[in-house]
Amino acid sequence: MPTRTAMLETVETTTGPKPAFSVIWLHGLGADGHDFAPIVPELVRRDWPALRFVFPHAPVMPITINSGHAMRAWYDIVSLDFSKVREDAAGVRRAIGEVDALVARERDRGVPANRVFLAGFSQGGAITLAAGLRREQPFAGLIALSTYLPLAAETAAEATPKGLATPLFMAHGTQDPVVPLAAGQKSADTLKALGMDASLRRYPMPHSVCADEIRDLGDWMTQRLAG
Repeated sequence: MPTRTAMLETVETTTGPKPAFSVIWLHGLGADGHDFAPIVPELVRRDWPALRFVFPHAPVMPITINSGHAMRAWYDIVSLDFSKVREDAAGVRRAIGEVDALVARERDRGVPANRVFLAGFSQGGAITLAAGLRREQPFAGLIALSTYLPLAAETAAEATPKGLATPLFMAHGTQDPVVPLAAGQKSADTLKALGMDASLRRYPMPHSVCADEIRDLGDWMTQRLAG
């Protein structure tokens, strides 16, 4: 399997000195690390401990559904049909390795995995689920927005008990034309059947985020940051 050894470039911001927690946030297909950086002041609460937000840039690669044109992506998407395998499995596993490298860097900077939240939107959310479920050293929480579970057929065999026990915030727009709500719900149902505390929060929005979702995510993170 081909590998990429260089650390991904990132956009970073901290909310105070000596961050006690980190949030690694993966963007969607065709975006970059700047895409979700503006969410920080909307999300962060005054009483939270200091956090480091890490927004990596996905590599640039040819995308099959984009007529082979290159764009930033965590893996190739080979089909628009959610009833079939649509993701490049080798690419998903490569991206998991890239996330692991970012997590190791946070550890080296004084923030262990159990104080790292892994977040992602759309394709980034797919990697969030794929990486988080396979962890032996679990994250503080997984945040999967407007997304679906990749490598679904392999998940039962590859998910770890600690991965399945990781707190999950999963949300979706009821009017999403890119990742249909049904795909998100099916993914949540699959995770629940594997024993994960998985439920899908629904918001009246397209393939995006909204203020109510950010508020609810803030409430959810508050509970985990206080632990």
